[in-house]
Amino acid sequence: MKRLRRWLLWSVATLLFICIIPVIVLRWVPPPTSTVILSRALSEGAQQDYQWVALEHISPDIALAVVASEDQKFPTHQGFDLDAIKDAVEQHAQGGRLRGASTLTQQVARNLFLWQGRSFLRKGLEAWLTVLLELIWPKERILEVYLNIAETGKRTFGVQAASLKFFSRPASSISREQAALLAAVLPNPLRLQASRPSAYVIRRRNEILRQMSQLGGRAYLKGILPATYLQ
Repeated sequence: MKRLRRWLLWSVATLLFICIIPVIVLRWVPPPTSTVILSRALSEGAQQDYQWVALEHISPDIALAVVASEDQKFPTHQGFDLDAIKDAVEQHAQGGRLRGASTLTQQVARNLFLWQGRSFLRKGLEAWLTVLLELIWPKERILEVYLNIAETGKRTFGVQAASLKFFSRPASSISREQAALLAAVLPNPLRLQASRPSAYVIRRRNEILRQMSQLGGRAYLKGILPATYLQ
């Protein structure tokens, strides 16, 4: 039993150490793909539209819209929104639906490196990778990767592919309303559509626009993104 426990501990330690390597590499190198993109390509047997662009070629309004809709504490938390997790657990305990409380960092960890599912192993690896991302990557890089790998529509990943497909313009030049519309479909981009928004999506877009203003506009991100980018 001692030998078995030693072997298990060594295996877990090795796995956790191996996770560090791609995190370090992708701190500077654009991800060639993600596990979600690969999964969609394999299951559908079709090519996915994934177009990487540097953050400087993405409108700051998109960055703000995503933070406003998905993770308003992103500039200040260390990878986990403990208040959101607590609220989600309490709501579920009272009979409500178990809703997600994932931060942008957690979503990057899961969608870039891991498989989908709710196993303890996957959740544990997600937590470990979230810690690594917050330690090794600056917030600017986490947001840049998120904006590029997020699923934004059917066979569409990243805001550049979505902007070209839905608005016929690059992500650098879309309007504030279009940015909010892209953010509005993120919870379920295979059902919600930015190209033909339903009344529900329009309501979400308007709420995101209101939240963007309440946060103070682009200045809300000045602590994590360059001032020249936010102008």
